[in-house]
Amino acid sequence: MNTTPLDTAPGTPLAAPALSEVPARLGRFVLRMFRPQIYVTYGVLWTLALEGGAERLAAPAGHWTPSWATAVRAASVVLALLFVRMADEQKDLEYDRRHHPDRPLVTGAITVAELRGAMALITVLVAALNLLVSASSVLLILLALGYTLFLAALERRFPRLVDNQVAGLLVSYPVQLLLSVYLCVSLVTGGAVHADGRLVALLAVFACVFLQFEFARKTEWRPDPQARLYSQVFGPRGSAAISLGLAAGAVLLAPALLGRSGLWPAAALLFPVLGAWRFLLRRRPSGLALPAMGFVLFFNLLCFYGSTAIAIGR
Repeated sequence: MNTTPLDTAPGTPLAAPALSEVPARLGRFVLRMFRPQIYVTYGVLWTLALEGGAERLAAPAGHWTPSWATAVRAASVVLALLFVRMADEQKDLEYDRRHHPDRPLVTGAITVAELRGAMALITVLVAALNLLVSASSVLLILLALGYTLFLAALERRFPRLVDNQVAGLLVSYPVQLLLSVYLCVSLVTGGAVHADGRLVALLAVFACVFLQFEFARKTEWRPDPQARLYSQVFGPRGSAAISLGLAAGAVLLAPALLGRSGLWPAAALLFPVLGAWRFLLRRRPSGLALPAMGFVLFFNLLCFYGSTAIAIGR
């Protein structure tokens, strides 16, 4: 991770902040760069949807309700996402100094040392939480955090990875995949479900859900050599089509795996369809990102609701 001293950035205070100020500074960082209404909602719904889907695969006629272990897994996912956000803030420091001079790390609103201290605390906390579930849960969540650090070192060693969108995606996406694997392995080792090849297909569903958003948020009409956009690789129409195709893939796979409970998420396809209409036909400059976010949230919500609704209905 970047170790460049922050006192070279405009607006960075020369004196180190008092220790008593650190919690408030971290709190302001979280509220700005890790908006709880979005990231916490996403992490919790992702956990509930994947766990509900895995339970539905294991026992189609069973009755599933979240447990205390579900709460541990949801908290771990949210904390892991915050860990990744903090690591990315440091990794992108030089880029942000040129293109986003108002970022907290650039302005000195937070320091590298404070972020690293918070990351160490998160590591200890998620390890302690997952000891309540299983040793494998501890190993997998730490592996996800460790890969985040490995990725930062890899991008320093091979800086072209940052400029190549496709190569960058191939090496960065495993962070999300490892979190999904963590959820599945934690369920298996915790005795909630049995290991099954269909869990791999379920992971593919959630990969499609995330990747459609990843493509949508980096697809624009205007070419920008300074921006890291998939539309500069595949063209605006091609990148939009990939995003829509990934959303459709998730919607088609869900009922094939989950039966009736998998039909509920199909309603969420309205969001990327609306986004494609706004972007391709109305030519809105960034018309895909917000609908794609809506798809992620509502797909997960409806997947979770479908699992509980079918169980209650039985």
